[in-house]
Amino acid sequence: MLNAALTVSPAFVVGPVRPRTFGSFVEHLGRCVYNGIYEPTHPTADEDGFREDVAELTKELGTTTVRYPGGNFVSGYRWEDGIGPKENRPARLDLAWHSTDPNTVGVDEFMKWCEKVGVEPMMAVNLGTRGVAEALDILEYCNIPGGTEWSDQRIKNGATDPYRIKMWCLGNEMDGPWQTGHKTAQEYARIATEAARAMRQMQPELELVACGSSSSDMDTFGAWEHTVLTEAYEHIDYVSAHEYYYEHDGDLASFLGSGDKMDRFIKSVVAVADSVRAAGKHTKRINISFDEWNVWYQQATPSKPPTGDDWPVAPPLLEDVYSVADAVVVGDLLITLLRNTDRVHSASLAQLVNVIAPIMTETGGRAWKQTIFHPFALTANNAKGSVLNVAVDSPALKTAQHGEVAALSAIATHDPETGDVVVFAVNRSTDQVTSLDIDLSAFTGLRVAEALTYTNDDPHWTASADDATSVLPAPNGTVRLNGGRISAELPAVSWSMIRLVPA
Repeated sequence: MLNAALTVSPAFVVGPVRPRTFGSFVEHLGRCVYNGIYEPTHPTADEDGFREDVAELTKELGTTTVRYPGGNFVSGYRWEDGIGPKENRPARLDLAWHSTDPNTVGVDEFMKWCEKVGVEPMMAVNLGTRGVAEALDILEYCNIPGGTEWSDQRIKNGATDPYRIKMWCLGNEMDGPWQTGHKTAQEYARIATEAARAMRQMQPELELVACGSSSSDMDTFGAWEHTVLTEAYEHIDYVSAHEYYYEHDGDLASFLGSGDKMDRFIKSVVAVADSVRAAGKHTKRINISFDEWNVWYQQATPSKPPTGDDWPVAPPLLEDVYSVADAVVVGDLLITLLRNTDRVHSASLAQLVNVIAPIMTETGGRAWKQTIFHPFALTANNAKGSVLNVAVDSPALKTAQHGEVAALSAIATHDPETGDVVVFAVNRSTDQVTSLDIDLSAFTGLRVAEALTYTNDDPHWTASADDATSVLPAPNGTVRLNGGRISAELPAVSWSMIRLVPA
């Protein structure tokens, strides 16, 4: 058995729990939109064609923001194709995923769906094949009350009130050679700056996200951010970070240490942003929108797009089936995002439905929760108030990919209004229980309201439509509170939540 300790105090605050940390992502990719959130012939479809079973799961997941419409898809997207009478909308080839998009769902449909499920939209503009004029056109369509060509067109299409979308992504992964309209750092810096300046001329209060690196493994990582921020610093609010994690060659130990890789990525982006701030004598800080993250097995069969003359509508793509170990890593990545809440102000789990997603559906049939649904939902629905800078005393584990990592990864939140304290903890050991001692003496009058652990003897167990409930977060009967200290046993490869409330 491993032994670890955690000290939690309300005196040490990292920053607020930001609701936008619990965002997600809907791209016109695979079955995410069509036969995902939207399926007019489904038994649960509402009057607008949206699956109500998926909508309810989205609410249960605790999703706060949704990034749309991509992703790689946006770099070839003509947003005008998706407005007006559906019978007049053209079908277009999607070069990103070798598919056909019928444009049945566009800006107006997506905004209706956002209202139904209660999420904030995060819109991306095409800076791959298009530019400043098109970015201004969609902004006018979405946010101007009326009296102009595009705002009046929105009203004609049935949306009398403007959408007033706050967050806008200036393109997507423009550092990637796979991206339609891929640009060098300097080329992208110029068009992003021009688009941002023009969009702010229309609406100064917008929150704008410039493309950072699409992975910390990119050869241009760091240099890309430096070039883009040097040009665009005063015109944007956030720089994006994208990264995916997976179990490589069965190396479970390294996979469980993925949070350390994410943490280094975040700190490196912060270091570059702050160096540009110092060199440019800027007063404001640029923060991070980690608007694509998840576990994704990119080389697996579900991630292979069609080829040749096959350009199907909504083909099954990127439909990874997640294990308990995958869920533990997702829970740990959320811990990492919270630990960096002072600089990570927004994040998007990619994606929401069917495509590397917590929610899966059958066309015409059932919807169910993947394993990764559970740590995300429990964190999103219970992390409130402030993130606390906890002191962790943990043995180290050796990994092939990350060197030594702490066996215990943990964070705590404290809600001053209710007095609630929540501890989120992951045991990264592949084979040993971790005995955890938590010092809560800085708080008084607490009781354990809930203690849940997600684990399984087989860490590679996966959920399915036929069995999505055999392995669920279960009460951890080892958790004891005595005299301001908690003792608990955390199984190997496990994610846990301990929620304390005033007695």
